[in-house]
Amino acid sequence: MPVVHPEPPDGGWGWMVVLAAFFQSALVFGVIRSFGVFFMEFVGYFGELAGRVSWITSIGIAVQQFASPVGSALSTQYGARPVVMAGGFLSGLGLLLASFATSLTHLYLSIGLLSGFGWALVFTPSVASVARYFKKRRTLATGLAFTGVGLSSFAFSPLFQLLVDTYAWRGALLVVAGMSFNLVVCGTLIRPLTLKEDLAGPGDPGASCLGKLSTLFGLPLLSHGPFMRFVLAVTLINTGYFIPYVHLVARARELGFDEYQAAFLMSVAAVADLCGRLLSGWLADCRAFRLGHILVAWTSLTGISLALVPLGRGYPLLMAISVCYGFFSGALTPVVFSILPEIVGIGRIFGSMGLLQMMESIGGLLGAPFSGWLRDMTGDYTASFLAAGAFLLAGSLVLVTLPNFSSCLEISHIGTLDLGSPVPPTGSGLCL
Repeated sequence: MPVVHPEPPDGGWGWMVVLAAFFQSALVFGVIRSFGVFFMEFVGYFGELAGRVSWITSIGIAVQQFASPVGSALSTQYGARPVVMAGGFLSGLGLLLASFATSLTHLYLSIGLLSGFGWALVFTPSVASVARYFKKRRTLATGLAFTGVGLSSFAFSPLFQLLVDTYAWRGALLVVAGMSFNLVVCGTLIRPLTLKEDLAGPGDPGASCLGKLSTLFGLPLLSHGPFMRFVLAVTLINTGYFIPYVHLVARARELGFDEYQAAFLMSVAAVADLCGRLLSGWLADCRAFRLGHILVAWTSLTGISLALVPLGRGYPLLMAISVCYGFFSGALTPVVFSILPEIVGIGRIFGSMGLLQMMESIGGLLGAPFSGWLRDMTGDYTASFLAAGAFLLAGSLVLVTLPNFSSCLEISHIGTLDLGSPVPPTGSGLCL
């Protein structure tokens, strides 16, 4: 019989889960963020417009998010370990098949659909597992796990450019596929954890199969007003968030900088991203500021930095803006995932995170193609980055509308919200 923990242990084997999530975030979003190196290669090789090529990354991001409830439901039913291992295999297989592509459709299917689905089975269960192992130090643990994104983005952009120059884009994709298969190894480090709240879950033993399936996928959360408003905000944020990782390299090349100068912009942004995640984790866990206020601040600053990209026509200024974007965008990420358990309770973390990732996939699907379409229509990336910044600023405005944003009650009140009600009970609020 498994050992039941009354609350997250805040350490122990949890640090190994953080280590696993570190490598998983590196090999999922580190690869996605550095894929701009392949973007120019695909445009040149296939002779397609930027908007059409942008769909490769956008489909992958969207599938990773849209299929997240599947990963969450499977993790709830069978545990996160086998689900993450299966996802690691699929993500590597998709990149392997992409190296034989003869058309954009082939890349849509291999990278977009297959690798994207593998990323869905890896990312959401691993992040949720970190949240389940920590409570007081949850934001710091999440921030440490997500530093894998910053470090890998710093290393992968120039590495991928070197691989492309040495082996062409097909050989480079083969190497990236081999790297991605290491996600299977990372999955073995996720040890199952049984919490007391799991035994007192909302499931009804007498419910129908349809009802049990609905609970498994977290569908009762669709009637939870604050959760749905949070989802809307994150969707708007997500629409603009990834645009620099698809088009910033292309923007730099458009201004006349060589490929290594362009790739170095992403590397410097990645270092700033790493610093932002660590500072944000420490700042949130010291409880000097409310999580909601921290998130709104980071989101607004990220939007402003994106809107300033068109002003960076000289390399030093463009570098400075890239550093600001990397720091602010890195800082907001761990806060997003740390707030979620306080809204719905740790027992519903798998379902809520899956739904959040699925519904914000709208932003991931449309963001980069919309940016590419604006570039094709206007002839440069000015409108693209202005629109990206506007989406993040709109997301910060939605966050401000969450209940009791200007006040805060104890976190212990949050997990007891009745999910059958569209708003929190009288007298309770979100400790954001």
